[in-house]
This record gives sequence, structure tokens and C-alpha cells, in this order.
Amino acid sequence: MSSNREFVLHRQVRYEANSIDPKSRFKLRSAKIAPILGYIARRPAFRENRGLACAQVSSLSRAFAALHDENWCSPSDALLAKIPTVVIDRIHIEQLEVHGRVGVPDSERAQPQRLTLNLTLWPKIAELQDNLANTVNYSAVAECVKEFVSQHDYKLIETLGEQIAAHLLAQFNLRKVEVEVRKFVLPDANYVSVTAVREDEAT
Repeated sequence: MSSNREFVLHRQVRYEANSIDPKSRFKLRSAKIAPILGYIARRPAFRENRGLACAQVSSLSRAFAALHDENWCSPSDALLAKIPTVVIDRIHIEQLEVHGRVGVPDSERAQPQRLTLNLTLWPKIAELQDNLANTVNYSAVAECVKEFVSQHDYKLIETLGEQIAAHLLAQFNLRKVEVEVRKFVLPDANYVSVTAVREDEAT
């Protein structure tokens, strides 16, 4: 890793300090410097003035430290150290097909009709560790939703969406859920949909 870091830093900035003179002239070399500093790197005043160089390239001291210190860490390394092991934020199920009774007229609820659901789940995950028990089983979620819809009937798809969301929060380890219900009833439209977003009150 040290050799890779040294290679990258040398490609960006190569410099030498004249340690004999306390007011050492700071020399910047390499064609790779141009993308970093632009035309100013070619100006004599820049090459002659260490203070100006340090002002323009605030990372020079860090570059020097990185090349000579195996334990050196950049600010980006520190940032990466703060990123949790689990980066999965949500699980999405697209166009889950279900059949249920929903509609204002009694005739519309007489027979189950085709609906589709888009479900987005925000699980409560401490450590995933590649273990299904530490997350939410989306297959179980799909079967749970299909069973729930088949056993209930509502006049409004708004109510259906709300009840599905509440049921999922109660049955699974979720901090938030989003449920979109799509109904195919208008002849001149692809579908009508409503979306319910609910969060666990304990979150």
C-alpha cells in the first residue's frame, strides 16, 4: 500500500527543498503538476517562493508525511473510517402483483381484482454479517403482503396502503416503509396509485 501511495503522490507533486539554505527555494517539478496548479506553476515567482507554494498547495506537508510515515492517514481515510460496515439503506420490491377486494361500489368489491404494489423497506440493521437473520427477508414480506390483501377488503386504496404499511411495521424489524398501491380502473390511464409512508414510532 505504501508503494501505491508513493506512486500516486509522486505523479501529482514532486518537490525538493534545499536544506542548506534556511530560506530554501521551493522547486516544483514534473509535467503532472499542471493539472493541479495550472499556469501559475510555471511562474518564476511561484517556484522561488516557498510560502506561495505552500499557500497554493496546502497538501504538500501531507504529501511529505505520507511518503515517510507508514501510519499516515489522509482526511479521506478518516472519513472512510466513520462509514458503517452496513451501507444497505433500503430494500425495494417493484410491481408485486396481488389480488384483493377494493372499491367504493359493492359490485367492485364482489370479486378480487388485480393490484400491484411497490414496497420500499428501511430495515433496522446493526450488523449485517451476510446473515439473513440480521436483515428483512423480502420473500417473507411479499408473502405476508399478498396474504394480508387477500384477507381484507376496503373501499379506498388509500386505506389499503395505510393498512399494509402499518401491518409491515408491526410484523417486521423496520424503521420505515413506503407502500405504493396501483389500481387499474380508468380506461384512459395506465393506473391510479396512492403512496403511504409510515415510520416506526420508536425510531
